[in-house]
Amino acid sequence: MSQQVLDPASEEEAEMAAAARACLVAALDHSKADQIRVTIDAGVEGADLPVLNVPPRALRFFADVLRQMAKREPMVLVPQKCEMTTQDAAAFLNVSRPFIIKEIEAGRLKCRLVNRHRRIEFEELTRYQDEQKQRSEEALKKLREVSDEIGEEL
Repeated sequence: MSQQVLDPASEEEAEMAAAARACLVAALDHSKADQIRVTIDAGVEGADLPVLNVPPRALRFFADVLRQMAKREPMVLVPQKCEMTTQDAAAFLNVSRPFIIKEIEAGRLKCRLVNRHRRIEFEELTRYQDEQKQRSEEALKKLREVSDEIGEEL
């Protein structure tokens, strides 16, 4: 699996990231262009500076990365078509490996077998994560409703 783990930013990096994100978002908000030209300023007078043509979509992604840096939160970049082992999936979802296997056997999490090893697509993990989040929100809503009913009866 090819993933990139980025440690939390230092305080100085977080400040730079916040300022850079604000500038980037402001530029993106005022632009309807198909591409945006970025000039690299190396601080050298008369130097032939490179110019990059970057799709706005890539810059929005970059703004998201800068937002995470500004919050000083660690990040993991994972290719979407990536397959993960059950151990990797457990680490991503912050659960145990046996729990992942139980969810697979219950049919709530899809995988494919490579010999005897299970492989789970990253896209399937995000689908499962979103579904679990929705279930939790529904359960909290029901709990609030029951709590309100009990409060009214007292």
